[in-house]
Amino acid sequence: MSAHPFFETHFEDKTLVLSLEIFNKIIEPIVEKTINCCVNALKDARLSKTAIDEIVMVGGSTRIPYIKKSVGDFFNKIVNDTVNPDEAVVIGAAIQADILAGNTKDILLLDVTPLSLGLETIGGLMDVLLPRNTKIPAKISRQYTTQKDGQSGMNIAVYQGERDLVKDNRKLGEFILKNIPNMPAGFPKVEVSFLINTDGILKVHAKELRSGSAHEVEIVPQYGLSDTDVENMLLESIEHAKTDIALRALIEPQTGGQQLLATTEKFIQKNIAFLTQQELLDTSNAVQALQLALTMDDKNLIQSKIEALNSISKPYAERLMDTIVSKAMTGKKI
Repeated sequence: MSAHPFFETHFEDKTLVLSLEIFNKIIEPIVEKTINCCVNALKDARLSKTAIDEIVMVGGSTRIPYIKKSVGDFFNKIVNDTVNPDEAVVIGAAIQADILAGNTKDILLLDVTPLSLGLETIGGLMDVLLPRNTKIPAKISRQYTTQKDGQSGMNIAVYQGERDLVKDNRKLGEFILKNIPNMPAGFPKVEVSFLINTDGILKVHAKELRSGSAHEVEIVPQYGLSDTDVENMLLESIEHAKTDIALRALIEPQTGGQQLLATTEKFIQKNIAFLTQQELLDTSNAVQALQLALTMDDKNLIQSKIEALNSISKPYAERLMDTIVSKAMTGKKI
């Protein structure tokens, strides 16, 4: 039909006519969606359109002239339509089946993760360990620590998606790593490893390196997830990219500010006799300024108050450390 200016048929004694112009208008949103996929594919591969040597059309719908023209215009190249678009899809599936059966060993077809995989961190942020389009099998490890003194357990929540906040992503599972040694916040070292095998099964392993306490779960990231679901999640990440970036940029200093306040309060309580009255007054004023800044959605203001408090506390913290080291080294030879 798409090769002729009009399509005409009869149905229940009625003559139905569809012009090529109207047909192209109907499919235009779908074609634009396809072009957006090309844009994203180039971005993920970190390639420019000029780096593409040949555009091969695959799939029956690529016979439509409007599709060929749109793709050709986007890449500024004449598309290669010499391959049978239907047979190419079938042959590809047959080759993959033969590889999986163990018959063909000289061809390698790589699978990739369709969506990013990561963990929830403080502030409800998504910390991505395996970015989307990572070739599988793949493995990566990252170290985390505790937020509170004496924290004996850590909640490991695994998410899938492209948004900066975990609430906007898909939760795959969670578990609690127990028996973390009783230590000050920041001292325990918890290594979390993601291992995704060729079957698409994700193993999440968490281990506290000092005590050896460990836990592991298996997750199937693709379970219950259709191609449409993946596509919608990617589109949402693009639509909300600007807002998500702004939220992360605000949440990170907010979280850092809250942690700094807790650390400063604990330090003052433990070492108040070591500080001068002026240092105590300056610290109190800086703490109040940071507390006020945290009530406002201004990342630059929060960051400036964090830096101000750090500049006040750094000199006496270093002085205390020098004193402790000097006492420890008294009477000893180096």
